[in-house]
Amino acid sequence: VRLTGTKYGCGGGGCGACTVMVSRYQPGTKTILHYSANACLLPVCQLQGAAVTTVEGIGNTRTRVHPVQERIAKAHGSQCGFCTPGMVMSMYTLLRNKPQPNMEDITVALGGNLCRCTGYRPIVDGCKTFSPESNCCQANGNGAGCCLNGDSPPERSENRYLYPDNPPLFSTQLMAEIEPQVSQLFRGERMVWVSPVSLEELIQLKTSHPQAPLVMGNTNIGPDIKFKGAWHPIIISPTRVQELFEVTKTPQGVCFGAGCSLSVVKALLEGLVQEIPEEKTEIYRSLLQQLGNLGGQQIRNVAVELSIVLSVFIPVSRQGEFMRAFRQAPRKENALATVTTGMRVMFTEGSSVVKELSIYYGGVGPCTVSATKTCAAVIGRKWDEQTLSEAYTQLLDEISLSPSHPGGQVEFRRSLTLSLLFKFNLQMLHKLWEMVWTGSLFALIGKGVSSAIRPLPKQLQPSLQEFQAVVKGQSGDDPVGRPIMHRSAISQATGEAVYCDDIPKMDGELHLVLVTSTRPHAKILDIDISEALRVPGVVDVITSKDIPGKNINYVHKCYFQVSCVGHMVCAVVADNRKQAKRGAALVKIAYEDLPGPVFTVEEAIEKQSFFLPQRMIERGNVDEAFDKVDHIYEGTVCVREIRLGGQEHFYMETQSMVVVPSGEERELKVYLSCQHPTYAQESIAETLGIPSNRVSCHVKRVGGAFGGKVTKTSIIACITSVAAWKTGRAVRCVLERGEDMLITGARHPVLGKHKVGFMNDGRIIAADLHYYANSGNTADESLLVIEKILLHLDNAYNVPNLRGRSVACKTNLPSNTAFRGFGVPQSMLVTENMINDVAMKLGCNQIREINMYKEVSLTHYKFEFDPKNLLRCWDECKEKSDYGSRRKSVAQFNQQNRWKKRGMATIPIKYGIAFSDGFLNQAASLVHIYKDGSVLVSHGGTEMGQGIHTKMQQVASRELHIPASLIHITETNTSAVPNTCPSAASFGTDANGMAVKDACEILYQRLEPVRKQNPEGTWQTWVTSAFIQRISLSATGYYRGHDLYMDWEKQEGQPYAYFTYGACCSEVEVDCLTGDYRTVRTDIVMDIGRSINPSVDIGQIEGAFIQGLGLYTLEELKFSPSGVLYTRGPSQYKIPAVCDIPLQFNVYLLSGSDNPHAIYSSKGIGEPVLFLGSSVFFAIKDAVAAARVEAGMVGPFTLNSPATPERTCLACNTPFTQKVRRCHQPVSIHSLPQPIMLDPNPSMFANLNMEFSYCFHLTDLQT
Repeated sequence: VRLTGTKYGCGGGGCGACTVMVSRYQPGTKTILHYSANACLLPVCQLQGAAVTTVEGIGNTRTRVHPVQERIAKAHGSQCGFCTPGMVMSMYTLLRNKPQPNMEDITVALGGNLCRCTGYRPIVDGCKTFSPESNCCQANGNGAGCCLNGDSPPERSENRYLYPDNPPLFSTQLMAEIEPQVSQLFRGERMVWVSPVSLEELIQLKTSHPQAPLVMGNTNIGPDIKFKGAWHPIIISPTRVQELFEVTKTPQGVCFGAGCSLSVVKALLEGLVQEIPEEKTEIYRSLLQQLGNLGGQQIRNVAVELSIVLSVFIPVSRQGEFMRAFRQAPRKENALATVTTGMRVMFTEGSSVVKELSIYYGGVGPCTVSATKTCAAVIGRKWDEQTLSEAYTQLLDEISLSPSHPGGQVEFRRSLTLSLLFKFNLQMLHKLWEMVWTGSLFALIGKGVSSAIRPLPKQLQPSLQEFQAVVKGQSGDDPVGRPIMHRSAISQATGEAVYCDDIPKMDGELHLVLVTSTRPHAKILDIDISEALRVPGVVDVITSKDIPGKNINYVHKCYFQVSCVGHMVCAVVADNRKQAKRGAALVKIAYEDLPGPVFTVEEAIEKQSFFLPQRMIERGNVDEAFDKVDHIYEGTVCVREIRLGGQEHFYMETQSMVVVPSGEERELKVYLSCQHPTYAQESIAETLGIPSNRVSCHVKRVGGAFGGKVTKTSIIACITSVAAWKTGRAVRCVLERGEDMLITGARHPVLGKHKVGFMNDGRIIAADLHYYANSGNTADESLLVIEKILLHLDNAYNVPNLRGRSVACKTNLPSNTAFRGFGVPQSMLVTENMINDVAMKLGCNQIREINMYKEVSLTHYKFEFDPKNLLRCWDECKEKSDYGSRRKSVAQFNQQNRWKKRGMATIPIKYGIAFSDGFLNQAASLVHIYKDGSVLVSHGGTEMGQGIHTKMQQVASRELHIPASLIHITETNTSAVPNTCPSAASFGTDANGMAVKDACEILYQRLEPVRKQNPEGTWQTWVTSAFIQRISLSATGYYRGHDLYMDWEKQEGQPYAYFTYGACCSEVEVDCLTGDYRTVRTDIVMDIGRSINPSVDIGQIEGAFIQGLGLYTLEELKFSPSGVLYTRGPSQYKIPAVCDIPLQFNVYLLSGSDNPHAIYSSKGIGEPVLFLGSSVFFAIKDAVAAARVEAGMVGPFTLNSPATPERTCLACNTPFTQKVRRCHQPVSIHSLPQPIMLDPNPSMFANLNMEFSYCFHLTDLQT
């Protein structure tokens, strides 16, 4: 039906890009049930009687745009736009069910949707306008003066209905009385789908076909079939068995049919919690707490029990019975738990004696584990510290994990089992207190201990985005400097925006699937393609032997040898993707393993496995300076190191391309999602042995790139082009998410080492830094990355004697490549960690200010610059964040809370803009004026969500003095603008903006005689007159950029045109027992010169920060010991979600800043802010340091990046972590010096046969 608005992002229900609304008529209540679902997991066979609404069904630009689509767009919540339709449909479904949602409803609805561009804040802002808690103009009937349009908000008026008057109709045929149902059977090529209608029939089917899986929500079987190659000849779907959906309420509890989705269970339990007495809802409230974090909303709407279970009975709680459930997961929401537990206790009436106890754990064994021995040791005893202390020891012995436990994290998992039992212990002590006294135990003992069970804050707070004012006297018609909405935002929100895979299928088109190596280091002895060619629909298998030209892309030159798991060996082309995938699975490759594969940096160092050249740079005399300092800190081998893990690009649109041979004069048209179409053009031409003028590359828009769509896209495009060349047919290649992650590499993991010399007053005199980057199996852009690492190792600090060395390590992992920041996030993390270590050694919080550049200075490569705006950003950040008073509040909080700690960190950045290779700093444009006055602009930049087309439209509008509505930008095309440079290095607007400006200036000057002849005329009349007078209305613009260079022999140069400055202050709260954290507040001040479009630039700032937050605290690539990437999709690899954004997120653009080196005095902003995400990392480290003080540990310590919950928890070194490490030392809940005994009213407890002797630290007590 060619409805392309619903996007395919991951295929496993983990990203939400494919969200649709499913509606079903409920004959019993005569109502329509609406729920969101992931289309990628939704079997068509299950949709009998249902209506499916996609993003196209709620609004479009041809008729009427739906308010959800409009508001997300106007709130600047769409950048690359690939995730936007899914966001729209999640919010639309919520409004269908709850027209006036609160903020919690909104964040829950969006919890199953991922975005890699925006940082989520503007999406939430657009959606919250539907909430009564918001004061939105459009919601109250005043759209004309809407604040989202940049106008001042009008006064509040009566609410309006929140979606169009004519919503999509639910078919009356579907609403008709249901006829007696009969079983359904669907036969496919290799599979039979059976849908019974009775429980008896279901049991008979399962008895006859015991291996046949039951599919309800398809959240498990679907991904197994799609990604693991599972095949089931028969699938049974009992979605029409009514007995499985019955719900029965009794005074003893509630009975749910096993077919009820988790969302249905959640909704019913929420109602019961409000209806029945609180003491009977212990079990219900515990379940609700778990259900709120289990999967995204789309998953909960369909996920059910998989086995044949007729129903599940959930009883009400009995008197004296309490239940709690806890979980710890890599991400706060929508992530599989590392450890989960359910604990239930029942006390003998009127006492603390345990009558019943059940403790179950998940994540510590192949199935759910019952701690039966621990329970038996507690039952019959009083619930007091002695009993629980013995229980911890018993539990540690009972839940014993081997070092090879699946999933690893053994020490962390064992620590969690104790920590979660401790949380349960505290809550039960509180309940026991309430059973005897009417007050609260924790009101008496204070927050010190109660912080263990107090949840982390989660309520989003109002945030501020402070724009710059336009230049005084600027015309109101001049769009430059104004917050213009992304030019494609509306079409992206309606699903009309066309991405590569949305291009309609062409006649005879083939699909290509890559075959990759399963060995990390081996010779290929033979490739057997015979079985693959026998698969119906398979046309051919493409190998390197089929390349007619030069095999320039050495990554796929592998017919005889492979050097990583994921190395591309050959490709299968077939009539459709499913056939190509089946054929690829049948290609048999015979290997001979080669000795000595290298996977880690340490192995590369040992074997001297490096790409050359290595780089070194030095200012001053580092060795001599070390002899003159007061302190030298290099610590132990462990402490002086910091490791930064890799980062997957996780662009929402995977690598995608369509290659179309024209059939004439060896021409090819290539449609692809790419940052550097000229490089793809040149690579394809050379691979096929044809001139570049026969290849035209077209890029309409890119659904996210971040550096990952330069070299990698070109390589895959070459393979696809060879297939099209050989077959003479159009070939489409769209990688699955797992394939993309396996093949295309990531950000370079780095091992950094430092040695630093400093004075008593905090001045750093000498520093020696070493960087080892894991490049993978090819050099790719690694040598450029290690160079940029060294060029930024000073960050904002003037260290007079500074030396840096960097090495690109060659290993047998997939080749790593460019990623937003290009080595700078790795470089500066090592530097800031060094600064942090010095601050901890001296006990001084002013080390950064002491060592910052203060006046016009030379960098370590002898480039002169003025740090004035760097210092302004730093000072304004501290002022606007109220750093001084909040720092005191954090210290007070940490004194009063034993198990929750807060931390703060303020981080500066000085980031060089432009390419250090001067030839890349150029751009061209082509501008046409048509006779009707409309303007078509072409330039060399690709639109990836960064808003470059929007800014070019603003530039052309200013220079031609016409409204932006007359200007159109259709695509980036190598036939229109040749020899383009990559859209990278935060230089796209600088270069292409100047080129567009040049072309428009030429045209406007040509029209000057016409304007003088008719000064009262209009733009259209001038253009018509110019055509009649034979004045050319087309012009090429060109920009010859800065002559930049870096001489590594002389160790000097001018590799950058200018610096972008900024500073960021973040505050976090950490749960020491689990390692979970929340970013309470973030304040960013950025110097971006005079912003061309502040809304677009702030979107880049927020998106980069959240991506950096993911890099430093969340995202973790995991490989097997044999080099196999484990984390190949959103279920294993977690990027930040809505739950991860700072609760208060303020962004300020530095006012009064000028930059003579770029267009309109602006500055590049796409990359620099990513590093400021490290402020959250160092805030976590600050909080961990406070926790370590409680354990008697002070001074520098190791915390590698990312600061995952595992690393954070273990670094806190709680008594439970210590117990795991020591195994048998008794643990107390306090483990603190100078305890006092608290025994309030002991006679009261004596009468009830209860005893409390509880140990607390003096600071835990309130005055």
